[in-house]
Amino acid sequence: MPEQVIKTENLSKIYTMGTQQVAALKEISISIDRNEYVALMGPSGSGKSTLMNLLGCLDTPTGGSYWLNGTDVSSMDDDELAHIRNREIGFVFQTFNLLPRLSSLENVALPLVYSGISKRERQKRAQDVLDQVGLGDRVRHKPNELSGGQRQRVAIARALVNNPAIILADEPTGNLDTKTSVEIMDIFDSIQANGNTVILVTHEPDIAEYAHRIIRLRDGLVEIDQMQKKKAGQTS
Repeated sequence: MPEQVIKTENLSKIYTMGTQQVAALKEISISIDRNEYVALMGPSGSGKSTLMNLLGCLDTPTGGSYWLNGTDVSSMDDDELAHIRNREIGFVFQTFNLLPRLSSLENVALPLVYSGISKRERQKRAQDVLDQVGLGDRVRHKPNELSGGQRQRVAIARALVNNPAIILADEPTGNLDTKTSVEIMDIFDSIQANGNTVILVTHEPDIAEYAHRIIRLRDGLVEIDQMQKKKAGQTS
């Protein structure tokens, strides 16, 4: 039996806006196995960003349950969620979110600073993941000395450095040209092939095609949950 890394049951999120209550998510029940490659899709207002925030432990649900790696995180407070986030989830964002005054190596090592790991070990692990994303020769460069694609590679390396249970990528190619986007998506392919679980949030069908499964949301509900027969770039 595959090992579930994510399981939600009747997950709901209601926002109060003035006197109105808006149901952003309506009793979502999904499961994602370890080493799956899943794309979350949906139009603006579909609930995909809300679901991403809940899966990433950036927010708490109004109702229902969420298990991450067998731990019920749905009723945790902010401090507990932060601890789970740092240990279990690697984030990759559209805007890279790198600190401008730090080198690539320092940016990548940052998540390890609070984990009690020695500086030498932090630097070694940061170097290893920068090698993995093809930037081993750019460790001393600062973000303004790198191209957009190289910055995103640094961000991916930072997401990998803690060896998290899942990589959560939010529109990771949104600021990149087509050629660079393909190179970045090839990296996600190799990350998944190496055993990581990858969850990709995108509105671009050609990017979603890289995933092995697409969960499409509409009006706070799962509209479609389907496996992909063949991902982009594969040859038959």
